Amino acid sequence: MDSQNWLHPRDEMVATMDRIYRYHMTTTSGGNLSILDPDGSIWITPSRVDKGSLRAADIVRVAADGTREGLHPPSSEFPFHREIYRRRPDLKAIVHAHPGALVAFSIVRRLPETRVQTHGHQLCGRIAYAAYACPGSEELGAKIAEAFAGGADCVMLENHGVVIGGRDLAEAFQRFETLEFVAQTVIRASALGGLRTLPENNLAGLAVPEMGELAPAPVTHRERELRGEVCAFAHRAYRQRLMISTAGAISARLDADGFVITPRRRDRLNLQPGSLVRATATAAEAGKRASRVSRLHGLIYAANPDVGAVINAQPMCASAFCMSAADFSSRTIPESYLVLGDAPKVPFACVARDAEALAARMSIRRCPVLLIENEGALIVGRTLLEAFDRLEVLEATAEALQLSRPLGPLVPMPDSALAELRRAFGME
Repeated sequence: MDSQNWLHPRDEMVATMDRIYRYHMTTTSGGNLSILDPDGSIWITPSRVDKGSLRAADIVRVAADGTREGLHPPSSEFPFHREIYRRRPDLKAIVHAHPGALVAFSIVRRLPETRVQTHGHQLCGRIAYAAYACPGSEELGAKIAEAFAGGADCVMLENHGVVIGGRDLAEAFQRFETLEFVAQTVIRASALGGLRTLPENNLAGLAVPEMGELAPAPVTHRERELRGEVCAFAHRAYRQRLMISTAGAISARLDADGFVITPRRRDRLNLQPGSLVRATATAAEAGKRASRVSRLHGLIYAANPDVGAVINAQPMCASAFCMSAADFSSRTIPESYLVLGDAPKVPFACVARDAEALAARMSIRRCPVLLIENEGALIVGRTLLEAFDRLEVLEATAEALQLSRPLGPLVPMPDSALAELRRAFGME
């Protein structure tokens, strides 16, 4: 959401609430956002206004002296926003909502397990719990603020929802979206059986490869075209919930050694062609931060001249298989087997430190899709469209496998049918 840094607080809050509501992470009447202004005033969403049609004019400003500007009264939850800012001066924005998976954890009085993924664990930070109190009450405000004062970044509310803080609204939203994604995936993985967590040594930090600096080069029409295509597929992946704002990478080959790739720690929905990074396996465009999978993608391109695009992603249903002991099978319908191949699952490997081993497994014909425990999917294609299609089919297949479990055990396609498919579609 970095492109929103130049927006007025009213506009930034409307854009953020639109995303939260659009992706079913709140309801018409639920949730609220706020931003602490440098002058000490608090911008906050209003009380009793439809979240699905919120306008900039609806946002309320409460000055430090308590005077108000706006068409409506501020959210009834204003007391806890004010108290959090008082107790945690480093926080400048707050997201409160009632998304399904986090509410599920709150009503069974459990904290979501973030040790299932390095990225989610790092971004969500410390999670604490606040005991129940009446919404809008000073008592609730005190309990939530006390949890934040103890160093929490995210606070689960007993029988209520979640409150998340950030240095700005972009960070607060990204933590919120990531924690809900983790919670959704953990619930799915737990239903599959054998939830896998990572040891502390794999959670200590996100490894980022050291990259040299590429010499300046003129931008060709081909590069302009590819940058536009990568952004379009990143936006599409986000809208279809195949990626979230903070996770997932897409690249496309430029030439024998070079490619363009999504940048590190940039909102996937707001990517623009100019924010992408030109890179090789060892160097990146000056002044930009390439995705931490850049070296991995470069090694894949170097070993596979027929690969034109690479995607790393953590879609919810497929990630549930990566976080559990359950086996993933592509032998469900012909499309799944033809598009995905066997889609094997391998033990956890770091996409930066273990790039050589992961790249060695990838191939258009032998292994176009790889599932990595507690990491996600690695996908290759001749074109961006082919790679993206594999991502979509992977998630659709994982969802069908999960939906089928209450109906009965999987009846996979027999070997004879698979052999027929390989002959008919030239996979031999």
